[in-house]
Amino acid sequence: MTFVLNNTNTTMKTFKILFLLVLCSVTINAQGRFDNVTIKTTKLTDHIYMLMGAGGNIGVSVGDDGVLVIDNQFASLTPKILAAIKTLSDKPIKIVMNTHHHGDHTGGNENFGKLGATIIAHDNVRKRLKEKSPEVALPVITFNDELHVQINNEQVAVFHIDNAHTDGDALLYFTESNVLHTGDTYFNGRYPYVDLKSGGSVDGYINAVKAGLMVIDDNTKIIPGHGNPSNKAELKTFLNMLETIKANVLKAIANGKSEDDVVNDASITKTYDDLGYGSGFINSERVRRVFYTSLKE
Repeated sequence: MTFVLNNTNTTMKTFKILFLLVLCSVTINAQGRFDNVTIKTTKLTDHIYMLMGAGGNIGVSVGDDGVLVIDNQFASLTPKILAAIKTLSDKPIKIVMNTHHHGDHTGGNENFGKLGATIIAHDNVRKRLKEKSPEVALPVITFNDELHVQINNEQVAVFHIDNAHTDGDALLYFTESNVLHTGDTYFNGRYPYVDLKSGGSVDGYINAVKAGLMVIDDNTKIIPGHGNPSNKAELKTFLNMLETIKANVLKAIANGKSEDDVVNDASITKTYDDLGYGSGFINSERVRRVFYTSLKE
């Protein structure tokens, strides 16, 4: 499927009015927990940027066609995110892509939807968001397997990975800029969160990383779901970590070890614990439990 966006006759005056209305609305409802969050902008290419704040990393493409945004963190951060984007482009936000359904990646959907952005995501993302979100926050274009978006003089290849971090994960590759946004199929320098209750699995997660590696080269710049901007070498290290822990857990299962035995066996993850992988959202005990639960099924 191909989705093409060209320049439209949308007036900047209308966009600015909508921008201000959303800005005021969200600021009034902002939660104090995000008051001290700063949005950090990193330039990856001449028109691709990565934004870091609180929650999943955001990708931004700017150009004559408008602005493409990948993920949008929490609703209360929308004013800060919009302000950061305005420093990059004065064009309207045309497209918002969701890499999956979690709130730290889709929390701003309603705000961006009110600005007139077209929200796009995998079929399962819409299904999950529909359970708790208003209509304006839902993807209006969904896909099952893959999608191609033409914007800002390049094709963005979007493809679904089955049962990885969730059941609705999408990888996005900017074919001319050579930039890959992995969503939460990659936590740079950290143990991953595999959401088993949302259809995620260890094997699917590993396959997602392998799929990402297949489309990139040594010069590719990677926007991970969490962590600093990355590259192919670091993604390969991440894959090695996943496969090492999987092998260790499978060995423990073959030896008759119980879930508690695996959770309490620090040797299974020691190599990567020593490198600080367990210092993030998922600690060592939790990653061992998730691997055991997924691989035991």
